[in-house]
Amino acid sequence: MNPKAISLFSGVGGLDFGFEAAGFETRVALDLDPVACATIRRNRTWPVIEGDLATIESSTILKAGKLKRGEADVLFGGPPCQPFSKSGYWATGDAKRLTDPRAGTLKHFLRVLGETQPKTFLLENVPGFAFSGKNEGLHFIRRGIEHINTKTGANYSLHIGMLNAADFGVPQTRERVVMVGARDGRAFHFPSPTHAPRGQRLLDLPQYRTAWDALGDLPEPIDDPSLAMTGKWADLLATIPEGENYLWHTARGGGIPLFGWRTRFWNFMLKLAKDQPSWTIQAQCGPATGPFHWRNRKLSAAELARLQTLPDWLMFNCARGEIQRLIGNAVPSLLAEVLAREIKVQLLGARRSHAHLKLIPPDRGTPPPPTRPAKLPAKYRAIAGVHKEHPGPGKGPGAKARSRQAA
Repeated sequence: MNPKAISLFSGVGGLDFGFEAAGFETRVALDLDPVACATIRRNRTWPVIEGDLATIESSTILKAGKLKRGEADVLFGGPPCQPFSKSGYWATGDAKRLTDPRAGTLKHFLRVLGETQPKTFLLENVPGFAFSGKNEGLHFIRRGIEHINTKTGANYSLHIGMLNAADFGVPQTRERVVMVGARDGRAFHFPSPTHAPRGQRLLDLPQYRTAWDALGDLPEPIDDPSLAMTGKWADLLATIPEGENYLWHTARGGGIPLFGWRTRFWNFMLKLAKDQPSWTIQAQCGPATGPFHWRNRKLSAAELARLQTLPDWLMFNCARGEIQRLIGNAVPSLLAEVLAREIKVQLLGARRSHAHLKLIPPDRGTPPPPTRPAKLPAKYRAIAGVHKEHPGPGKGPGAKARSRQAA
C-alpha cells in the first residue's frame, strides 16, 4: 500500500505530483484558490477541499481523506509566501511577515499537524523565511512544534534546510527553505546536491540541467497571441542577448545605454539562455517581467510547466495569466520527488530505490548556438545617453521616502 499524504495549500499540485512520483498517495488536498482546485480536479480524482484552512476543522480533512488521527504518513504544504518573499521585502523596505494576516497560515498548518498527528511532515517556504535577523517565522515553527509535543506527547523533530532546486536536476534556479520532521523524533538528513553549475563539477557531478534540456523538444507554439510581447519595451527584447536582461543596455553592458545600472528589477527584460537553467519563474508577471523565451516571446503553459518539472500530462482550463500564477507559486515537482524519496527511506523505513527519478528532464547535450541579437529600433535611440546608477541599498528614492515617513 502506498504511503498516505495530506496536502495543504496544494495550489496546482507541485508537491503532490512530486510525492506521487515517489510512490505516495494524496488522500486529500486543500486550497483556498478556486482555479487551483479546479485544476487539480481536472487532473486527479483526489478529494479536494476548497476553502480557507482557518475555517476548516482537522476532523473534516481526516474524514475527506478517509484517515484516522495518526494514520497519515506525511502532511505537507507550502503556506502563502508573500509575507516572507524577497520581492515583498525590497518593494517596501521590509515585510510585515508574522504581523501580515497571510502569515496566519503557519499557525493553521501547525494546528492541523497537532490534530492529525501524521508520521512525518514537510513544510516549505521562500528563502526570505530564513533571512538573517528576520527569521521569526522559523522561531514560530520551532515554538509550535515544541507546543505540539508538550500537548500531545509526540516527539516531532525539526530539521531545516536551504535547497536550490537546480542542485537536484531542476532546470531552474529556485531556492526554498524546507522543514522536515518525524513524529518519533527520528533525524532527517537533507540530500546532497546531485548536479553542479557548469565549470564547477564538484566530485564529478553532472552539470545543471538547462533550459534547453527542459524545452528543446517542444514545438514552437503557433498563432498564440497571448505569447506575444506587449507594452512599451516589447521590441527591445530581441536586442538583448540570451542570458541577459536590461543591464545589457546600461553603461556597464554591451549594448546601448538606455537605463541606469540596477535601476530596474533583475527580471526586467530577462531572457533565457539555452545553456543555463532558467531563472526563478514568477507568479506575478508584467509585460516586461521575465524570464522570456530566447525566441523573444513569453513562455507557453507547456514551457512554464517543464521549467517547474510539473508532469507533461497536466492540463489547464484557464487564462495564461492564471497559469503563470499557478505555476509560479508551485514547488518544482522534481525537488519534491527527491525529498519524498528521502522521507520514505529515512523516516518511514522504506528500502532505498535506485530507480531513475521520474520527473528529471533528459540531458539533451549541447544546445544550438545563441541567436544573434537584433539592432536597436530607432524609437529607443532617443533615450540613449548617460543615466544615473542606483546609489545602493537603502539609498534609493523609495528608501529615502520611507525613512522620511518613519522619522
